[in-house]
Amino acid sequence: MGAFQSSPGQPEYVDLKEKTGFSISQIRVLHTRFKLLGHNGETLKRDHFNSIPDLACNPIRSQIIEAFFDRRNFRQNGEGPVDEIHFEEFLMVMSHFKAPSPRMIEERESVRREKLRFIFNMHDTDDDGTITLEEYRHVIDELLSLTEDLGKDTAKDIADAAMREVASTSMAHMEPDEFFEGITFEHFLKVLFGGP
Repeated sequence: MGAFQSSPGQPEYVDLKEKTGFSISQIRVLHTRFKLLGHNGETLKRDHFNSIPDLACNPIRSQIIEAFFDRRNFRQNGEGPVDEIHFEEFLMVMSHFKAPSPRMIEERESVRREKLRFIFNMHDTDDDGTITLEEYRHVIDELLSLTEDLGKDTAKDIADAAMREVASTSMAHMEPDEFFEGITFEHFLKVLFGGP
């Protein structure tokens, strides 16, 4: 995606409104924020996110930042990381955090699935289509990092127990160590919504 040179009301903003569900005024605000973060540059790099105070204290800060640089989240069927993003890519990732509008009733299921895929991708850090036990342990460890009373062993035990629960819910017949291979997106959906 090339440089973004549009101003509100121009075709690029209208196109982005259609792609993301943001209003023109929301796109304008996000474009201003993008420019501030990037020091008026045309792209953002990971280091630019370090200046966001609320993000600094988030225990899953690294996953959130990486989500912005993961092609899977640009709605273009891409894979792998990028080193920098343009405004359109920034906006596409931001749209995953946006609540669906009430007018999206007929699209609600596909929007829900897309948002769940985004969450799944945040934790599938090696982009192999599976959240492994190690990836999940890392998430739990980061979430509990601000809790001084719980040690690494506790985080490991929580992750292991959760993975066993997912395995028992999503796979009827499995070998004793099979759950250590990880959770696919389909398993993830099955655990969230039940069903066969």
